[in-house]
Amino acid sequence: MDLDFTPEEEKFRAEVREWLEANVPAEPLPSFDTAEGFAAHQEWEDRLHSAGLSVVTWPVEYGGREASLTEWLIFEEEYYRAGAPGRVGQNGIYLLAPSLFEFGTPEQKARFLPPMARGEEVWAQGWSEPEAGSDLANVRSRAERVDGGWLVSGQKTWSSRAVHGHWLFALVRTDPDSVRHHGLTYFLLPLDAPGVTVRGIHQLDGYAGFAEVFLDKVFVPDDQVLGEVGQGWKVAMSTTGSERGLTLRSPGRFLAAADRLVDLARQAGPLDDRLREDVADAWIKTQAYQAYTFQTLTRILDGESIGPESSINKIFWSEMDLRLHETALRLLGPAGELVEGAPEAVSDGRWADGFLFALAGPIYGGTNEVQRNIIAERVLGLPREPRSKR
Repeated sequence: MDLDFTPEEEKFRAEVREWLEANVPAEPLPSFDTAEGFAAHQEWEDRLHSAGLSVVTWPVEYGGREASLTEWLIFEEEYYRAGAPGRVGQNGIYLLAPSLFEFGTPEQKARFLPPMARGEEVWAQGWSEPEAGSDLANVRSRAERVDGGWLVSGQKTWSSRAVHGHWLFALVRTDPDSVRHHGLTYFLLPLDAPGVTVRGIHQLDGYAGFAEVFLDKVFVPDDQVLGEVGQGWKVAMSTTGSERGLTLRSPGRFLAAADRLVDLARQAGPLDDRLREDVADAWIKTQAYQAYTFQTLTRILDGESIGPESSINKIFWSEMDLRLHETALRLLGPAGELVEGAPEAVSDGRWADGFLFALAGPIYGGTNEVQRNIIAERVLGLPREPRSKR
């Protein structure tokens, strides 16, 4: 694994850094979980797109610049170092798009990828259900075959970006006699379609960052099925591989947070041994995560695929992020409880907000308990635990 960057890659880094320094808003944008903030983040995505920086690895015809994966990692490092706005379209860009490239028809790619790249259409995730959260195979939403398409009925929950978003990618059971992973189909459906009801779920920060989505005989035409009918599990596993593996949580996010943690520790003055060790440990783990990501990148460039070992990656970054923010709150003491808008909040409550978000890391993308089962059975080859007979 060669960790040296080429002259072309360093030139790309300089271009990205220069543009971000000139264009990142001086003040943070409002939360994209509000109508005002959502619109502001869409405008930011459009600016990124105009600069050729929205989806750097994508083909030019879909809004990208055909950059390498190494250049994408460089972009991510510079993006987080600059404190640029969160990506309101990340569900589409980082989760759905890889599956579209792998399973989508030419017509689907041409229809959905360009507006996704511009931030014009934002996608929500429609997988979890009241009885199918971490157990994704327990999906109960159903679709009935009709002329020219399907009538989809059911309920999805914890759908991120659904409150203000435009489209939903959803896993639905199309074979009523099927069980578990079989008989599922991957649908792409508009959130403003007749029969769709969206109800926001408020988070600890008071914003409706998630939603319940109720589907009452929503018509979805055949050309909005991604992949083959009945093969939705295969498409969904492609998406979860992106969520747990390389794309959703790039090292740049954690490297920037670790640098801010070190600065915070220096400002706090002399630390006890435990705190000093925890700050160092957080910084070291982010460096290890970066090295692991480049190892994964090397495997991909060598033609290998990311398999169930992506679950190891997911556990590592989610628990690393949580420990890092817990350390920051211990450094801040009582001030760590101050949130955005509080007069004496450090960094306008950024650490408290980051901690609250980090709490969700071990849950979304498949709970870490489920990931440990995957590692045990599919990576280590341990026997499956017998299912309860109850």
